[in-house]
Amino acid sequence: MSDVNDDTTGEDTPPIVYLIMGRAWNEEDADEEDGVPFHVMVTAPDDDGAVRRAVEALGEQGFADAALDQLGYITEVPEEEFFVQPYKDALAGNVSVITF
Repeated sequence: MSDVNDDTTGEDTPPIVYLIMGRAWNEEDADEEDGVPFHVMVTAPDDDGAVRRAVEALGEQGFADAALDQLGYITEVPEEEFFVQPYKDALAGNVSVITF
């Protein structure tokens, strides 16, 4: 797994924000078309930690099942205003769940 948040990157380096995209369902055996598209922004020590925090946050939002389609990194403040506050929340240690 990736060690992008390793302490050797320096104290002045902001943490990497993971962006996880996928679909979530309110019921475990729901139809595919009932999936709610989501983005999760989160900081974590590695990919596994980011996925774990994202799945926990989705569960807290009432989702029973999720399919994670993509995992990437955000290395700078997003240009789209809609994503700026969730990005800042993730940098502050929160998990930002955005559903569409």
